[in-house]
Amino acid sequence: MSFIAFLLAALLLAITPGPGIAYVVARTVSSGRREGLASCLGTGVGGMAHVLAAALGLSVMVAQSAMAFNMVKYIGAAYLIFLGVRILMREDGTAVSTQTGGSKGAHRALLEGMVVELMNVKTALFFLAFLPQFALPTEPLVPQLVMLGSICVALNTLVDVVAVFAAQKLLASGPARAARARWLTRFSGGTMVGLGIFLGFARRES
Repeated sequence: MSFIAFLLAALLLAITPGPGIAYVVARTVSSGRREGLASCLGTGVGGMAHVLAAALGLSVMVAQSAMAFNMVKYIGAAYLIFLGVRILMREDGTAVSTQTGGSKGAHRALLEGMVVELMNVKTALFFLAFLPQFALPTEPLVPQLVMLGSICVALNTLVDVVAVFAAQKLLASGPARAARARWLTRFSGGTMVGLGIFLGFARRES
């Protein structure tokens, strides 16, 4: 029963809009499915880094140190706002750079996806507070946290992939393609700016 409750909570977390979904949709709009899927892989890798940090107790250090928390928080907020503004500045849905090749663009999308997720300090603290609630007290804690966290990351990545294919379908050839591309671009960019501002004002839990 506890595991079913965990799955339901993890699924709810996965479908809640966040920086990851906003970024992969924006990347799909600007550069196509290949880079969108590469950014999904990047957010997944970043999510696993948060899981390992929570399992090893590194998130506790960040949560307890005001300097470390604020440093990660402000860098992450600034990066989200920077990406959001960059997305909003290309409302026609064109690529970030017409000079980047396919493999180079996918590599950059993967790295930026990782940074988007890594710089979200709220994700680290959420895993730290959320995962232990579903761990069995009779079993070693770290392996359980890694397993539960991996399930969360897998669900998050699956939702990101679905978002990429949904965005691609919306952008299929048609008379309204340009309008849909502009709408998705504005939505993704605005979401990232809003989340960056929200993260910038976030406080440590007492």
